[in-house]
Amino acid sequence: MTEASLAGGLGVPPVQGPPGNRMAVAFLALLGLLVSVYMLAYALGFTGDVMCGVGDCEKVQSSPYAWIGPVPVSALGVAGYLALLVVSLLGLQPSMQHSRTVPLALLGGTVAGVGFSAYLTYLEAFVIHAWCQWCVISAILMVLAFLASLPELRSLRSAPRA
Repeated sequence: MTEASLAGGLGVPPVQGPPGNRMAVAFLALLGLLVSVYMLAYALGFTGDVMCGVGDCEKVQSSPYAWIGPVPVSALGVAGYLALLVVSLLGLQPSMQHSRTVPLALLGGTVAGVGFSAYLTYLEAFVIHAWCQWCVISAILMVLAFLASLPELRSLRSAPRA
């Protein structure tokens, strides 16, 4: 079947929707942003005890590894997930669908996020000896966002070089 026959024989190519993987990254980034905002609110004292059904979130969140200098780790999560959300939403715009910047930013951002999440997970397992369910959820969301960004490799190969 040709493209013309797919479009009803009008000789018009079928309309291609936005890349599904970028929609998936946007959704996962939104979920990660919500988790990070909740943990940031806790770190800054805007909430009471952290809601933790599994693990020992209090131990993890009160450890010295919950802050990098004066910055709560959750603030880095907010910044990272917000950046992924913005880039993935920009990548859904028709004018940006063939940009090399979007795939590079999504792949680079998710690789950095997975690396940082792996480091934090290592700290939970081998240094703090406690698990925070929110941290684990965030790590899982970041790995899923990375997997959803892998089709961007194909975009990089086909996008025109600037």
